[in-house]
Amino acid sequence: MGEELLTGEQVAALLKATPRFVRRLVQMRRIEYVKVGRRVRFREAAVADYIERNRVVPLSRAELRRQIGRAA
Repeated sequence: MGEELLTGEQVAALLKATPRFVRRLVQMRRIEYVKVGRRVRFREAAVADYIERNRVVPLSRAELRRQIGRAA
């Protein structure tokens, strides 16, 4: 259990976002968090997992055409 827990402000700084954005992620349950009494804390691994899940990989033109062709 040696992993240090992060506050919402620390997570916001890591994501280069506002603390309000982090609170919305918690409210929508889009990021894993830990309740410590009334406080919300985050594992560093949970923040890394959130970033990885929301990563967008660019498509080449050929891949984009294939996806458009399938949708039509």
